[in-house]
Amino acid sequence: MLNIEIKSYTDLSKDQLYELLQLRSEVFVVEQNCVYQDIDYKDQKSLHVLGYKHDKLVAYTRIFKPGDYFELASIGRVVVAKNERSYNYGIQITQASIVAIQERFKESKIKISAQAYLKRFYNKLGFVEVGEAYLEDNIPHIAMIKE
Repeated sequence: MLNIEIKSYTDLSKDQLYELLQLRSEVFVVEQNCVYQDIDYKDQKSLHVLGYKHDKLVAYTRIFKPGDYFELASIGRVVVAKNERSYNYGIQITQASIVAIQERFKESKIKISAQAYLKRFYNKLGFVEVGEAYLEDNIPHIAMIKE
């Protein structure tokens, strides 16, 4: 079971910021072999959902209130360390993010831009695809909404 912390950008310690940027880079840039600008000036607007296992960051998302990323509340940068994926931490961190949006933003409708190969994963969490697939940073994505 993950130990979940939710922090604003200004409440993150330098070490936490470094850890989350390192995890995102490890997976989205190196593992997925995708050169893109991860540091996008949206971290300052988001709440950071940090998932720790034995004091090590192994899962992460960032969440946005409506209007800060999409028109709807949203979840982004969903990531789990490669060697930790067999423990359902992706489900835990995403569920924690959904609850945080409901509790902190008083919103239930959530939009995500999901990597297309993860469509079934998000379907299990109540998200439904909307529209056609598209390329984002040369990776197929699909817009999905949870009512």
